Amino acid sequence: MVLAKRVIPCLDMKDGRVVKGIGFKNLRDAGDPMELAAYYDEEGADELVFLDVSASHERRDILLDVVKRTAEVLFIPFMVGGGIRSLHDIREILYNGADKIAINTAAVKEPLLIREASKTFGSQCIVLSIDVKRVYVKSEREAPGKVVLDTPLGKCWWDVYIYGGREAVGIDAIQWAEMATALGAGEIVASSLDFNGTKQGYDNIFLREISERVEVPVIASSGAGKPEHMLEALTVGKADAVLAASIFHYNTYTIRQVKEYLAKHGIPVRL
Repeated sequence: MVLAKRVIPCLDMKDGRVVKGIGFKNLRDAGDPMELAAYYDEEGADELVFLDVSASHERRDILLDVVKRTAEVLFIPFMVGGGIRSLHDIREILYNGADKIAINTAAVKEPLLIREASKTFGSQCIVLSIDVKRVYVKSEREAPGKVVLDTPLGKCWWDVYIYGGREAVGIDAIQWAEMATALGAGEIVASSLDFNGTKQGYDNIFLREISERVEVPVIASSGAGKPEHMLEALTVGKADAVLAASIFHYNTYTIRQVKEYLAKHGIPVRL
């Protein structure tokens, strides 16, 4: 049985509103989360992702009331991330209607949270969110212990960023993905700060390397500008799902248009 590839709109949240920017900066308003959630559900989205992009940076809890009200209008799986620091936070978010939680900063700071959470709630609802940025080097000797790959712009490795893309950690993202899935993460959202908001396509070299190394689904994030980019992420990048924000929020393309394009090019999708 061939599993359908998923098309997932992402609601980047700040102060209870959906926002969009480039590399998580210069954010502008993109609408009301409940209205957009209901619209995407009707449009045929396979899931919805809700990311409170400033919660970790501001050291505050996620907006549970917004999570609850958004969940009430949805009939599709709902993933929530941002500001999650403990098993208590995870329990609260799941209790308020989420089906999955995405953790980034807290997982980097305390990797065993992944193991504890997957044992407590099941790995199927514990998602590792990775924000990455390329670090270019002239040779592998400049990055000992890192996974260095060739790209059209030169050799590079991928550094992990936390606090909503504000702080580099110095951890190799590909190795971190392998470690996190070994600890129990049941899925990975792979986001590129270099590509975020650019509408130039996903970082398919990074996606492909992660997809080939882990045995859990990988969701491609950051950079979608047109359906062709999603096709490339699912084929060249070997991702299991594609996530996008701007092209859906500003009505550049509809979920249906994207799925019809993918189906036309041989990608199994739920129409």
